Amino acid sequence: MSENSIGDRIAAHRTARRLTQRQLASSAHVSLSLLRKVEQGDRPVTDRTLAALAEALETEPDVLVGQRRPTDSRVHTALPNLRTAIDAYDLPEDGPVRPLAELERATGAATRRRLSSQYTRLAESLPDLLGELTRYRHSEDVEHQARAARLLVSAYRAADAVAYKYGYYDLSARLVELMRASAEVVEDPALLATAAYVRTEVFFASHNLTPGLRLLERALDNAPPPNSPGLRAAVGALHMRAAVVAARLTEDIVTADEHFEHARRLAESVPEGVYNGTAFGPVSLHVHEVALAVERGDAARAAQVTRRGAELSVPLERVPEERRSHYYIDVARAQLWLGRREEAFRALQAARRIAPQHTREHPFVRDVLVRLLRLHASPPHALVAFAEWARAI
Repeated sequence: MSENSIGDRIAAHRTARRLTQRQLASSAHVSLSLLRKVEQGDRPVTDRTLAALAEALETEPDVLVGQRRPTDSRVHTALPNLRTAIDAYDLPEDGPVRPLAELERATGAATRRRLSSQYTRLAESLPDLLGELTRYRHSEDVEHQARAARLLVSAYRAADAVAYKYGYYDLSARLVELMRASAEVVEDPALLATAAYVRTEVFFASHNLTPGLRLLERALDNAPPPNSPGLRAAVGALHMRAAVVAARLTEDIVTADEHFEHARRLAESVPEGVYNGTAFGPVSLHVHEVALAVERGDAARAAQVTRRGAELSVPLERVPEERRSHYYIDVARAQLWLGRREEAFRALQAARRIAPQHTREHPFVRDVLVRLLRLHASPPHALVAFAEWARAI
């Protein structure tokens, strides 16, 4: 259940190209026994051997090491314009500004694109929207300033989704801070809770989860009693995320269970929906229950919870595409651990159908694909094609 090793990735590339160990060893001019030990993880690979194997496999050494491979998405082309818009967050240039009602509709569209993982359209449309909202935010109309600040929270969050998914973690951290600052202007407790929820991404990116859990628990302490659906959803989402973070901190299982139970009680009184840009409700809770089992490495529990999903009164299709895609990625991980290769691949295919851009950029997808390839002596063409599409090989 651990991350794939260099040996796993070498074996995955080899089987995808339908090479035997003997054929690869011959092509790379290394001994067969050395290659076997490297693939089994019994011997470290030197830079020289790694370079030889990469050349024989027609790839780069960094790919075999497991470093992130940038996709050829238009997102990367659009990012400089997004950075420029963010740099001028307090120095708006002169320019047109649509009426506030139109800006609200445009921001709502950006949120829907974020929830459905339409990252390319987001990256290309957000710079102009952020410019307009910034100009409106710095206008002389005090009432409109607050409304613009609320819209900026959503727009910054949409921009953060792009930056975070594509590995621009420095930009993501800046956007999270801008989102939090705008939420403080609005003085809406539910919005402040949402900002804390998103800020946890900074700690996911740095793999420094202990302060991330402290952040969530402080946000929960600062939240007023959840006496409205929006606030119940915001607090419930904080508990759901705290449960997942605590589960990753393997010594904190009790804390994970406590947070999840709090989220469960809140979900019972909130209909499934999107509140301040975050999905919450009974179905979202079910999705997170699967994630919680996967974080603990409990594949049997994850599979059991997945089967129970058929009993939900609200269909899974009610949650946004990004969350559904993540759900099937977690299902794939659990099925793989249970040795169900075909079921694992079908779950990845479902994730791709629902949200292709989200699936393609998700690191766990590449981990599952490498392991699936590793387990096949002669992998199916569909699996190889999927792995190539996802940049796993």
